[in-house]
Amino acid sequence: MTAGSGVLLVLLWLSGALRAHNGDLTARETCKAGFSEEDYTALISQNILEGEKLLKVKFSSCLGTKGTQYETNSMDFKVGADGTIFAARELRVPSEQVAFTVTAWDRQTAERWDAVVRLLVAQTSSSVHSGHKKGKKSTVLDPSQPPNDTLLPWPQRQNSNGLRRQKRDWVIPPINVPENSRGPFPQQLVRIRSDKDNDIPIRYSVTGVGADQPPMEVFSIDSMSGRMYVTRPMDREERASYHLRAHAVDMNGNKVENPIDLYIYVIDMNDNRPEFANQVYNGSVDEGSKPGTYVMTVTANDADDSTTANGMVRYRIVTQTPQSPSQNMFTINSETGDIVTVAAGLDREKVQQYTVIIQATDMEGNLNYGLSNTATAIVTVTDVNDNPPEFTASTYAGEVPENRVETVVANLTVMDRDQPHSPNWNAVYRIISGDPSGHFSIRTDPVTNEGMVTVVKAVDYELNRAFMLTVMVSNQAPLASGIQMSFQSTAGVTISVMDINEAPYFPSNHKLIRLEEGVPPGTVLTTFSAVDPDRFMQQAVRYSKLSDPANWLHINNTNGQITTAAILDRESLYVKNNVYEATFLAADNGIPPASGTGTLQIYLIDINDNAPELLPKEAQICEKPSLNAINITAADADIDPNIGPYVFELPFVPATVRKNWTISRLNGDYAQLSLRIMYLEAGMYDVPIIVTDSGNPPLSNMSIIKVKVCPCDENGDCTTIGAVAAAGLGTGAIVAILICIVILLTMVLLFVVWMKRREKERHTKQLLIDPEDDVRDNILKYDEEGGGEEDQDYDLSQLQQPEAMEHVLSKAPGVRRVDERPVGAEPQYPVRPVVPHPGDIGDFINEGLRAADNDPTAPPYDSLLVFDYEGSGSTAGSVSSLNSSSSGDQDYDYLNDWGPRFKKLADMYGGGEED
Repeated sequence: MTAGSGVLLVLLWLSGALRAHNGDLTARETCKAGFSEEDYTALISQNILEGEKLLKVKFSSCLGTKGTQYETNSMDFKVGADGTIFAARELRVPSEQVAFTVTAWDRQTAERWDAVVRLLVAQTSSSVHSGHKKGKKSTVLDPSQPPNDTLLPWPQRQNSNGLRRQKRDWVIPPINVPENSRGPFPQQLVRIRSDKDNDIPIRYSVTGVGADQPPMEVFSIDSMSGRMYVTRPMDREERASYHLRAHAVDMNGNKVENPIDLYIYVIDMNDNRPEFANQVYNGSVDEGSKPGTYVMTVTANDADDSTTANGMVRYRIVTQTPQSPSQNMFTINSETGDIVTVAAGLDREKVQQYTVIIQATDMEGNLNYGLSNTATAIVTVTDVNDNPPEFTASTYAGEVPENRVETVVANLTVMDRDQPHSPNWNAVYRIISGDPSGHFSIRTDPVTNEGMVTVVKAVDYELNRAFMLTVMVSNQAPLASGIQMSFQSTAGVTISVMDINEAPYFPSNHKLIRLEEGVPPGTVLTTFSAVDPDRFMQQAVRYSKLSDPANWLHINNTNGQITTAAILDRESLYVKNNVYEATFLAADNGIPPASGTGTLQIYLIDINDNAPELLPKEAQICEKPSLNAINITAADADIDPNIGPYVFELPFVPATVRKNWTISRLNGDYAQLSLRIMYLEAGMYDVPIIVTDSGNPPLSNMSIIKVKVCPCDENGDCTTIGAVAAAGLGTGAIVAILICIVILLTMVLLFVVWMKRREKERHTKQLLIDPEDDVRDNILKYDEEGGGEEDQDYDLSQLQQPEAMEHVLSKAPGVRRVDERPVGAEPQYPVRPVVPHPGDIGDFINEGLRAADNDPTAPPYDSLLVFDYEGSGSTAGSVSSLNSSSSGDQDYDYLNDWGPRFKKLADMYGGGEED
């Protein structure tokens, strides 16, 4: 840009800042951390508000700006995290400039960089004009500005020939606008003017958010004069800054100057109260906590600028309820909102909850200028086990009957001031001494916290008449640090044992004895005596049988001696696995009496008292001996060694046995019976066989086996005829039986054929029959009475003179309907069957309907019908001829005594004579 080119002037009503920067830096080949300028300059007004933004320094780090922190060596100015320099307090600059150093340091590497910031106090327009004479920067004074206006130059560009480069350019400072301004609006902020407007008309405009972008028309500009206005009050909490661009064009829309950036910052006002995140906060702290113990944190947020005093919130405690044991039990960190204990003496048993009112105030807690809000903090004092449980008594007593278990014999009561139904309150009981055998245990009642002394192992009065227990109580949770057990945490428990009548018992229950079976009655087997555990009671024991299935035994009721009452048989059904069991009862004479049972087991040793039995009892064999034989064996109720091997032999008498039969031994238990002769006639034979066991002494038994001898086929099986013949029937008897069977079958067949034929005849029976075959046992219709009361155009006299129906009587003999009046003598009706066949009734009805429909002589439906002919009359006179008065005079007054039902009759007859 040449020296004669136009310059755009910016006129500010508010204070601004002028900053120079180097616009001719060449691109760096490598990354180098540091400030963008070594020396920053900006114009400021003499009076600065707290929090007013003045300048923004730029720092670049190769690692980014996240770990960079800024600080200054001035107490009046601070640097924000983004490099913005603002006033730390409200101040008035006494000199023409203020200089200080801004330091940026990296927290990771601890490397530091410095830059100098110079803040120049803005001069009047005349002083600025004198600066123009010096030639450092050319400016043009707008004659329309007020004399106190600050004049800022437009940034200069180098000429097109590139003859000289400038080291720094002027920077337009941000425009600060206080929020909540009362106007009047529109309120002028700045005037934009180009020095070219002396030569050509210039039109000015602004663009950006707040101008031509939502929110629209917050800022406006006079296109001819270049004055920019704010049109309404600003709200920093809605938007804190605006970035606009100013444009200058000629009347044809051609750009005259390059756009410049305008930064408008809304200055925060203290118009928002701190707001707590919750109205009620809940926290807790253990009782007995030391001072400085953390309780909770309360948080309040202020919508105002947090970098200024408007948004800096401070906390304090307003009240504490209750004020016990001290009115200042808690304190709060004014900046963080952390509530901690400040005094000792928290005791849940005295105060369980505190209510603390917290106040949050902005303006760094200044109650005169700041806005405040309050919230409630509920501090609950939580229980710790600082109270050991204590027994309410030093000794307890109880009693228990002997031989009882799961019985509560004593209740131990304790007192604990800790929180009920918590581990700090729940009691745990232990027996320290006095119960070495473990007869008792102490269980805790979950509701009352009492200790229930319970018998878990039966006690015996004869062994221990009393117990002296020492018990201790503690809590589920251990005691708090520094708390000692109380001497009242132990107590003594005296338990007396009550003597009761115990049942006698058999020391050797399930007593087993061994003896041979077959001992004679009266033999002494053993003495089965019981013991009475009640040594301190003088009682007698009596014995009796409780179970003796075979009734073989007898017991002496005083001493328990057992003798046999019958012969003991090992082979009895009551003996299982050679053992016979009997149960006996032993009862004392105590009050109430008690009894015990004992079982006696008798193992019976087998003797050879059972002879063997031949098996099988029946068999069959072919009449020729070469085809098959009969295998025989024996069964013996005894056991080894009184059983096999067996000896099988045929008796000598009768002689035919050994003549016809022979026995051959197979092994010790089996033999074969076969024919000795070549042929034996078919039939049934009783073959005696003697069987002898191997007992000592051996026993023998003669058994009969029934042998059926029959003719056999080629497979050795008896034929059917042969089996029958062997059973004792001859050929003639067999033929007679077969003939009888054939005759019986023939008779059954003929009877079935006859029944079928009769059924067919009944189905083919015709409804239309001859007069001589007329049978009056069929269904007749008696309810056809014409068409009703409206259809009575017929002669009723015909009902009284059936003889006049000559057209019916003159009907030619022959086939007629069965419901017509018979002609001639009345037939005698046969007896109707009790249960007619359903099929016959259905066929009869259907055939009757067809006959009535097809009969041309049948009268119409509404004519006189003859239902049945009942004869020519009756010899009896009419009932109406009876005269009730012919009986003579009679007194009917007694009808009055028969009640209201006969009142009408009594009035008709009884009262007539009086009239």
